[in-house]
Amino acid sequence: MSQADRYFKEEVNKLLSEGFSDKDFAIRAKWPDGTFAHTIKTFCVIRRYNLDKEFPALTLRTQAFKGVIRELLWMWQKKSNVVADLGKSAGIWKAWELPDGTIGKSYGYQLGKVSHYSYGDFDQVDNLIYLLKNNPMDRRMIITMWCPEDLHDMALPACVYESLWDVNDGKLNCTLIQRSGDLLVAAGSGGWDTIQYAILQHMFAQVCGFKVGELVHIVNNLHIYDRHIEAVKKICDNPEFDAPTLWINPEIKDFYAFTENDFRLDNYKSTKLDDKFEVAQ
Repeated sequence: MSQADRYFKEEVNKLLSEGFSDKDFAIRAKWPDGTFAHTIKTFCVIRRYNLDKEFPALTLRTQAFKGVIRELLWMWQKKSNVVADLGKSAGIWKAWELPDGTIGKSYGYQLGKVSHYSYGDFDQVDNLIYLLKNNPMDRRMIITMWCPEDLHDMALPACVYESLWDVNDGKLNCTLIQRSGDLLVAAGSGGWDTIQYAILQHMFAQVCGFKVGELVHIVNNLHIYDRHIEAVKKICDNPEFDAPTLWINPEIKDFYAFTENDFRLDNYKSTKLDDKFEVAQ
């Protein structure tokens, strides 16, 4: 049983047995039919994955690996907020696409904003790469997509909004902070968000000359939507497999040289989720 599967089952059991329901409170999210999308939630879930030993991809349910890669490159390489730039995976963001074809000043827009530092002008991604290569003991290696003055211009304020980076004994570690997470859609252990940052950590480690260390994923509000409960239960009954292995093209030494074809998930055995489910927004 993989660490990702173990966390997933533990979190589902806790949510279903001890989770707090928001059914008696005013909420923002709605289903496509206009009905309020209530949840059961838990506070501050913390997961620790040792990326040097295991890649944290859920096997209880198949994850869309190529889609994860496309979104990662869209945000972190292209620093784009234009939905069409996602290509085959553009449909993921259609629900939040604004009339101008963007998602507003969210995600890629924030990563691409240039700031002035004492050692030069960089956007957040380039600043992190600079510090990892030139001052790996720096304690200010932080990337944030939570910008209060831009929140009103974001189609969706970032859910996964901050990462803190640390080098210890030649290994690159990352603490990932998520304000809100839908367990079924993206924020479950070994799900979309976990996989994306695990890959990103491997990328930064490779181009900056480190091994990978720990990924610590903190989800402040982890929840299951009321219409997703049966689907989540069904996933927990699926067979469990060993964790897969991530392959990254070892020839790539420039962060901006990675392409979609430079990543592969080997020996990934999992169960496909055939059931259709609605996404609240």
